[in-house]
Amino acid sequence: RDSYIATGHYCDAGEEDGFPVLLKAADENKDQTYFLNQVSTDQLRRVMFPLGRMLKPEVRRIAEQNGLVTAKKKDSTGICFIGERKFRAFLSEYLPGQKGRIVDTHGKTVGEHFGLMYYTLGQRKGLGIGGRRESLFILATDTAQNVIYVGEGDAHPGLWRPALHIAPGEIHWVNPARALSPGQSARFSVRIRYRQPLQDATLFMRDQGAYILFDQPQRGITPGQFAAWYDGDELVGSGVISE
Repeated sequence: RDSYIATGHYCDAGEEDGFPVLLKAADENKDQTYFLNQVSTDQLRRVMFPLGRMLKPEVRRIAEQNGLVTAKKKDSTGICFIGERKFRAFLSEYLPGQKGRIVDTHGKTVGEHFGLMYYTLGQRKGLGIGGRRESLFILATDTAQNVIYVGEGDAHPGLWRPALHIAPGEIHWVNPARALSPGQSARFSVRIRYRQPLQDATLFMRDQGAYILFDQPQRGITPGQFAAWYDGDELVGSGVISE
């Protein structure tokens, strides 16, 4: 008898040309396909998503009918496996930070950071720097010099990029039947972070990897994070952003 695993992720599964495919959840506000953008075809053959076609209020109603304590529990927005701890405190147990300088676009040192791993591109909160007309945002990090570079205002051009690159070894096709070969291109909807509205873009496949050119410049494209591309409700592929 075949065995399966059922998960509580808000997403759905289907089939296309004999391959299982990963689909967005009916409840788009809770959709979690982005978190599963590296699943394989073999894994999808053995997984079930009971919540995929349900809205969160319906899930809560079923939980209440069955006397589950989670029926009225507040939605979690943190990382489930670390509990109620602060994210920075969790990281500090494994990645001791080294303090360094925060520098503005004029080359002036304006503050001190607690370790590069605690910050991300586009971040505004947690810098501890005031007295500016507009908020400061992280534009770049320099691991060699242990420096964070910041710019003033959300419209700062250093925050926005028209494209991103994914190295050849980091490209993953959730649906292998949709894989592109070098020289090919296709239109997709793309997101570079959880809950970001999908952005129209063209994916160009080359020998040097995948290049995604957005119709509109994107804020805070961050190396090390995932880009995931969709065709309608299907999550077709993903990859780690290299630049």
